[in-house]
Formats: sequence, structure tokens, C-alpha cells
Amino acid sequence: MSTTDTAGRTAAAGEDGPAGTAGGRRGLLHGLPWLVWRRHRPLLRTALLVTAVGAAAFAYQRIGVQDFLHTHGTAPGLGGRLATAFRNQYGAMFESDIALMQSLPVLIGIFLGAPLIAGEQEHGTVKLVTTQSVSRSRWIAATLGLPLAVAVLCTTLLSAVFTWLWTPAHALIATGDWLAGGPFDSTGPVPVAMTLFLTACGIALGMLIKRVVPAMAATAVLAVVSSVVWAEQIRPRLGTLRSTSYPYDSDNGPRLPFDAVRMDDWVSTADGKLYGFGTCVHSDDAEACRAKLGIVNRVTQYFDYGQLAGMQWRGAAFLLALTAVVLAFVVWRAQRRPL
Repeated sequence: MSTTDTAGRTAAAGEDGPAGTAGGRRGLLHGLPWLVWRRHRPLLRTALLVTAVGAAAFAYQRIGVQDFLHTHGTAPGLGGRLATAFRNQYGAMFESDIALMQSLPVLIGIFLGAPLIAGEQEHGTVKLVTTQSVSRSRWIAATLGLPLAVAVLCTTLLSAVFTWLWTPAHALIATGDWLAGGPFDSTGPVPVAMTLFLTACGIALGMLIKRVVPAMAATAVLAVVSSVVWAEQIRPRLGTLRSTSYPYDSDNGPRLPFDAVRMDDWVSTADGKLYGFGTCVHSDDAEACRAKLGIVNRVTQYFDYGQLAGMQWRGAAFLLALTAVVLAFVVWRAQRRPL
């Protein structure tokens, strides 16, 4: 019997029919959720397995990191030797971990989101299911609900454990720029929100394209474009820049808080008016140029490490809002237009 026939019979039986009862005996799922699990169980099981292995690996790595920190400490001002020793021992490990956490939302969007409805359309299963006793509302709820729940579960667990691993040692990791170096997108709520967003976009693209491979390719392209927009336009605007000023002719650089991310440099007048950092640099008489404009200070703008959590939650809220819009479109189209 083909997969299409199986899907049609199971959906036609519903939650109270023979297929639903059989699904109930197999586990907690029955009816449509069991059908969704059955059709996507290789990928969903793989996601759960990767999550378990990844969480265990992060927990194991933390043992070594904590041993290093308890032996050497992490206080500011300990000098570059400690950071160098830590990076030599754990730098490659953290780079691999961050790369994994950043790639997960993209992989889930491509391999789970894009084929979710496109596969049903390509094989004609969706037409058979929606002509049976199952309403479109129930079908779309089950089709979206279970895979998205698994995606949230997996990324939440991995993000929580990796944040637990990264936070104590963040000051010693080579990617000390927590905004652009990877930690911002791989810790806290951001991986979960990014996963939901890319998965929802993959589902929507699959529904529109109706072919699995082109939908996966389109999702990959969208992930690249959205990562650029996120990094260049959205992420730097999630917090309010802080500033520190120092005399223009000072031999000492700016005194930034520990773990701050330096964003931009300016020159300014005594009353705080900002000019570009290169103002008057190329003038024939730079000193006269600065005197004419009233430039007396240099200004450095930065994000403090204490702003990280708030910026992450604002970014996650933004992504979740976009996700809600995309899923609302998917539900609307599934109910109103031919599939």
C-alpha cells in the first residue's frame, strides 16, 4: 500500500476510527497528530536525537570549562595569557558549538519547514486528506502544531544548555564580540525565535511553490538574505548605544566597561555635537579646522554586556511577531485557497 493511500485512510478514520485507535495504542499521539508524526518521524526522531546528543555534549564540555575557570578564574585584568591559554584549549570547541547553534535554525527551516506542506502537495496527499471527513482547520493545525512543537522543544533545550556552558566563560572566548561574533544568535531566546521564523517561512514558501526541492532552495536563499538583514539592520538597533568621551589629544583610548562591544567612534564639540571620526583629518590645517567646528573630544559608542539579555529578548519578540504573521498567512491560504 502506498504512503498516499495510508495517509488517506488514516485521515479519513479520524481520531475515533481504526487508524486513530491504532495510533493511540502506539503512544500518546492519535488521529491527525499521529499521522503527522508517522509521515515525518524520521526527521523528527533525528531532531530529537541530535538534541539529546548535543545537550549531553554541551554538559560534558562544561565540566572541563568549569575546571579551568575554578583553577584560573575569569576576573577582568588578569592579562592576555589567561585568555590565550583558554582559547588554545577551548577556542575551537566553542567555535564549533556556535556554528552548530547558528546553523540549526537554517537546517530546520530547510529540511522540516519547506517540505512540510510542499511534500503533501507534490505527492497529492493533501487533496485526498482534505476531501475526507477531516476539515482543513484540523488538518492545518495538526500539520503545523506537532513539527513546530518539536522544533521549539529541541532549540529551547539546546540553547539553554549552551547558554549554561557559554556564560561563565564568555570573557575568555575568542569571539568576545558577543553581538557580531555569534553568541548573540546562539544563546538565550534568539535561536528558538529564529528557528520558528525560518521554519514558518519554509512552510509558506513550500505552500506557494508546491515542490519540495525548489522550496528548500528558496528557503536557503531566504535564510541567507534574512541573516544579512538581521546582522546589518536589525541587531544593532535592538539596544540603545552608550557613549564615553575623552579629550581629543589624549594619549589614552576610551575607558569602556569590561565585555563592552565597541560600535562606533566620533569626534564632538564641548556641547556634545557629533562629527564623523575623520572630520578635519585630511584638512590642510587640521587644528584650525577643529577649532572652527569646536571639536574638543573623541566619543566612542558601545553596547555594555549587561544589555545582552534585553537585546536578545527584543530581537526574539521581533522574530516571533514576524513568525505569527507568516503562520497567519499560511492558515489563511490553507483555508481559503486550493492546495
